[in-house]
Amino acid sequence: MNLLFVILKKANLVNELCKELAENGVHGGTILDGVGMASIIEKMDDLPMFSMLKSILADDDDHETVKTMLFVMDDAEMEKAKEVIREVVGLDEPNTGIMFAVPVLFVEGLGA
Repeated sequence: MNLLFVILKKANLVNELCKELAENGVHGGTILDGVGMASIIEKMDDLPMFSMLKSILADDDDHETVKTMLFVMDDAEMEKAKEVIREVVGLDEPNTGIMFAVPVLFVEGLGA
């Protein structure tokens, strides 16, 4: 079993992604709202060393909300999910999101 994380910077894609995942057999997961670190740094007034970074970040309106999606799944289901996520999100493009997985040592409550 694996825990697949998808941190989706393009939060507007979450509905389409959920639809495509469900149509491809992925029915369970959790979605958390979040805020990217850049959004927090941009609002700090007491970090003069980051003034250049802040001015760069201020030009990007698309970094406020991120969606973190979590899925516990076996290897075969994860491969299918990764394929769908790549297709919908386009992770090869900058500022879209990241995806990674970690092994799960045990699971209780699935299918309960």
